Amino acid sequence: MKKIMMTTPVVEMDGDEMTRILWKMIKDELILPFVELKTEYYDLGLVKRDETRDAITTEAAEATKRLGVAVKCATITPNAQRMTEYNLHEMWKSPNGTIRSILDGTVFRTPITIPSIKPAVKNWKKPITIARHAYGDVYKSVEIRVPGPGKATLVYEGADGKREEVLVHEFKGEGVLQGMHNTDKSIRSFAHSCFKFAIDTKQDLWFSTKDTISKKYDAQFRVIFDEVYEEYKAKFEELGLTYFYTLIDDAVARVIRSEGGYIWACKNYDGDVMSDMVSTAFGSLAMMTSVLVSPDGKYEYEAAHGTVTRHYYKYLKGEETSTNPMATIFAWSGALRKRGELDKLPELVRFANELEAACFDTLGEGIVTKDLAGLMEGVAPQAVNSADFLAAIRTRLERRLEV
Repeated sequence: MKKIMMTTPVVEMDGDEMTRILWKMIKDELILPFVELKTEYYDLGLVKRDETRDAITTEAAEATKRLGVAVKCATITPNAQRMTEYNLHEMWKSPNGTIRSILDGTVFRTPITIPSIKPAVKNWKKPITIARHAYGDVYKSVEIRVPGPGKATLVYEGADGKREEVLVHEFKGEGVLQGMHNTDKSIRSFAHSCFKFAIDTKQDLWFSTKDTISKKYDAQFRVIFDEVYEEYKAKFEELGLTYFYTLIDDAVARVIRSEGGYIWACKNYDGDVMSDMVSTAFGSLAMMTSVLVSPDGKYEYEAAHGTVTRHYYKYLKGEETSTNPMATIFAWSGALRKRGELDKLPELVRFANELEAACFDTLGEGIVTKDLAGLMEGVAPQAVNSADFLAAIRTRLERRLEV
């Protein structure tokens, strides 16, 4: 078949360890034979980030702002062990955090579901998308280990000379202290991204915090969401979509009782926890897509999981691995679909759709990686290695593209 042509490149961000190996395998087996791929390539592997003093991460994020669509491989966020292992100059920050900050984006994570893997919550019939605010809260907090009796206060000193001080706690002994912040600008961007993504995917939007307890911090999130909703209310009503706010504890109860099929917007920490809960309850973190969406409509697609270090060490020893590539395949299909939509290339959109359908065909026939074999019901699973799994998907993709 004639290769599908592209007009605008996608930003390609390579990564680390086993996912980096899979990245090349996916391109070679499932994309390059069918698409005249145009990318602007950035190596975000830890070695290159260290060589460039992490400048390459910023360059990749700026390229995403310029070109509008990116696809990213999983990357290492180094700790003390990685400092030694890779002989790093510095304990570089999370690339995802840097990119989110530059794009001012919101992370939307959705499980990939198949009929043979039943959710742990029996009434869930449709995927639940977690929208995670990716700025502030505990992730940018400052902390003090309180050594003994004393008074802790929260102080704001304005540039205009205004000063406000409140008592946090009068310690009678040892303890801990934490200060968090957020900004109206970031919260407003979060809200815009959520409402736009709900309209784009035609799903209801839920938003939850705890404003009954946090009467200023969490309450400001609710106030801003209510204000921003007014800009989208007419479109929501036109599409028959619903937006509502509820407390986080009530939201958890509603989620468990629901059938799924909506977006659940959460503050940073809540989204971090709930996305893992949702992905695991639906089957596997390896079956969780992730897309970063900026309020001005820039998209960065990636897998929700990490670099699969344990499998990488086995791979380096020459041992066979059965690593699940589904979320990474869907990162590529999502980016190519969005590029096709923006550039009005229906053949590229169709290819992305058929690639995902070929994945479902393969799983539906019971050909799976080892992590899924024990979860399937009603199908006799055949666990294969990663290369054979990708080859099986390619066979079914070729069949679909011939139709």
